[in-house]
Amino acid sequence: MKRIAVFGYSIMSLEVMSRLNEDEYSLVFIGKDESEADLVAEKGFEVKIIDFRNDDELKSIGIGADVDIIFCFYPTDSDNVFLTISARAIDKSLTIVAIVDDPESAEKLLAAGANKIIDPYEICGRKTYDMLAKPDITNILDATVFGRHDLHIAQIEIGKGSCLENTGTSELRLNEKHNLILIGVVDSDSGEALHFAIGEKEYTLNAGDVLIVLGPSREIRSFKEEVEAV
Repeated sequence: MKRIAVFGYSIMSLEVMSRLNEDEYSLVFIGKDESEADLVAEKGFEVKIIDFRNDDELKSIGIGADVDIIFCFYPTDSDNVFLTISARAIDKSLTIVAIVDDPESAEKLLAAGANKIIDPYEICGRKTYDMLAKPDITNILDATVFGRHDLHIAQIEIGKGSCLENTGTSELRLNEKHNLILIGVVDSDSGEALHFAIGEKEYTLNAGDVLIVLGPSREIRSFKEEVEAV
């Protein structure tokens, strides 16, 4: 089990901690004072209060020993840079993830030893574009990958007499009905060619065709039962 230390109280730090699977990660929040520590402790997380500018106190929470990953989520880039330099000096193999407020600080953090930089503005901009340009994919990824469900690709054949015979691919609306994404259709009448659901023309389903879908296993089973019902 990997040990993660999260520095800096913010909406993002709380969100990260809430989404990390407690079966895979051991979390500790590092607060700067009692008020921060109390707010996080109320949510059920382990908390410690230290001065991150003191190397001995960084070592006291496990950096250089059992801490595998740290998240630097202080609101000011200078604090994140200082923490990154100090932590990297203590542990050369530590994984350091840092947030930036000013994109120009990204190079400083990388030079200081950060492995990964998170730019919230870039993420929000990309997310907004995806919501507008690819809403179906955005919704399904939110409900599966970020919703902690398992994610699988499955092949589902349309049998003779299935309710989906003579149905157009645009009519399926799998994201609405089954929390699934339709990747494409294998056409049984044309040498088993794969027709991708995105970027190709409408396709009418026939018996023997195979649907390639992506989503949680429970939703796949439910959809398969519906397709196989005659």
